[in-house]
Amino acid sequence: MDLCDRLKEERERLGHSQTAFAALAGASKHSQINWEKGVASPNAAALAAWAEAGLDVLYVVTGHRAQPIAATDKLTSRQRALLSNYEHTSEEGKRIIEGTADLAAKSAAATRGSKAA
Repeated sequence: MDLCDRLKEERERLGHSQTAFAALAGASKHSQINWEKGVASPNAAALAAWAEAGLDVLYVVTGHRAQPIAATDKLTSRQRALLSNYEHTSEEGKRIIEGTADLAAKSAAATRGSKAA
């Protein structure tokens, strides 16, 4: 995996669009696209700005993590929002969320099963 791929991976891990991530570094979306394509490389100032937002600079530059990523850091923003809602609700709310998730998973499995037949 190249620097450009690791940069994109970190941007997505942090839940930023190309435009928002570029803005953190004082750059344009076009620059971000070029960095993620490997056409150009971000400078130290951009890397420092992203580090403030949680980017693992060592990983982007070398491919080696400064610290292992926690499982929750790999979640999408939608998944993090769902977990946050779960954590900030009552026990009854947690049971409702769990039941809803169970029903949705069973429905999806049934749909996949009927398409395979």
